[in-house]
Amino acid sequence: MSIVPVIMAGGSGTRLWPLSRAAHPKQFLRLHGEDTMLQATVKRLSGLDIQSSITICNEEHRFFVAEQLREIDKLGSIILEPVGRNTAPAIALAALTVKDDPLLLVLAADHVIQDEAAFNAAVMRAIPLAEAGKLVTFGIVPSEPDTGYGYIKRGNDLGEGFTVDEFVEKPSLEVAQGYISSGEYYWNSGMFLFRASSYIEELNKFRPDILEQCKASVMDVKADLDFLRINKETFESCPAESIDYAVMEKTSQAVVVSMDAGWSDIGSWSSLWDISEKDGDGNSTHGDVILHNTHNSYVKTDERLVAAIGVNDLVIVSTKDALMVAHKDSVQDVKIITANLKARSRREWELNHEVFRPWGKYDSIDSGDRYQVKRITVKPGAKLSVQMHHHRSEHWVVVCGTARVTNGESTFLLAENESTYIQAGIVHALENPGKVDLELIEVQTGLYLGEDDIVRFEDIYGRVTQ
Repeated sequence: MSIVPVIMAGGSGTRLWPLSRAAHPKQFLRLHGEDTMLQATVKRLSGLDIQSSITICNEEHRFFVAEQLREIDKLGSIILEPVGRNTAPAIALAALTVKDDPLLLVLAADHVIQDEAAFNAAVMRAIPLAEAGKLVTFGIVPSEPDTGYGYIKRGNDLGEGFTVDEFVEKPSLEVAQGYISSGEYYWNSGMFLFRASSYIEELNKFRPDILEQCKASVMDVKADLDFLRINKETFESCPAESIDYAVMEKTSQAVVVSMDAGWSDIGSWSSLWDISEKDGDGNSTHGDVILHNTHNSYVKTDERLVAAIGVNDLVIVSTKDALMVAHKDSVQDVKIITANLKARSRREWELNHEVFRPWGKYDSIDSGDRYQVKRITVKPGAKLSVQMHHHRSEHWVVVCGTARVTNGESTFLLAENESTYIQAGIVHALENPGKVDLELIEVQTGLYLGEDDIVRFEDIYGRVTQ
């Protein structure tokens, strides 16, 4: 029986602000190891006999997914959700688009697994149960009475797994301590293994309304570059529901297979500290950090020097545009800060200082009244859209590489230390025809400098005109 991984790559990851932002959430970051969390999720499957993966993500993150999977030569299929409708519909889209009724191994793109051999062994134990029509969920052997996870109570012994007696919500500490003492409870990991047809059958029993909308949504799937687009209007009408509520808590076919593989969902800065390497004082440091008389803290900086003196149990995260300091016991309240930023229309809740695009990235260096300065990096062979701005003019200076520039009716090459001026209202484009990254400084001047002042005429990445 073949296995098709289904990677759930949605989510905003706001609890890891300021590193994780709505436009660049944690699944696309390198938080633990050299790979991004999405890349690590796919690469850990190398020990299993699997087919190409299906990754499900939203429209805004589609180029992150494609580029990061292409980097590790594991592109597979990418299904774009036009709107978020939680996990039950998302998994249904995958189940409805695969061929030959394989086993679906449903995984989140933002989990850490430190023991891949144990992970693979748990999946292998689950295969016979899934082949027999069971809906397998993987229960994490708990290491402590954590109140941040839901729990699964196991029932009758099935050999390689157990029937599911009960799903329970995040408990109080006292209740969680009782769960651990009993030895009958696992953390709910949100990972699953089942036949595509088994999931469809059970979804049809308990939420036929979800299944009906998903079937209608995939009736006219359209290929767009690396992506599969479903019918937006139909999917918008689909109810939003998690797989646990829609199916797993209702079906008689649910079974749980234990997994003890160093799992973490990196749900907070403190959980990242838990799994990180530490010095003799219990500190985990990343970047240019100097500590004195500091203990049990997590300190990360992108660029500037961070010095901490005489502090304990803190999380300190410094990015180019934000500094966050929190006690480890209060890191769950980071989401309150991001909600506050969003309510005040502050860009920091959504965008990093460094913003990634399908053609490369740009870094906002400086800004003020009627001007903004960016450092733009364009990948070899990439091209920005043919566009025009109503309210701003732009000065481009090439720092390294070669630029092919369209400026009105003229197209020409610019080398290092050469520049051009693009007046407001002039149609223009930028392309890297070389073999190395093109880097240039862009100085914008004008009355309005917002990113929505872009009229696109042509775009090789299929982005709509703004």
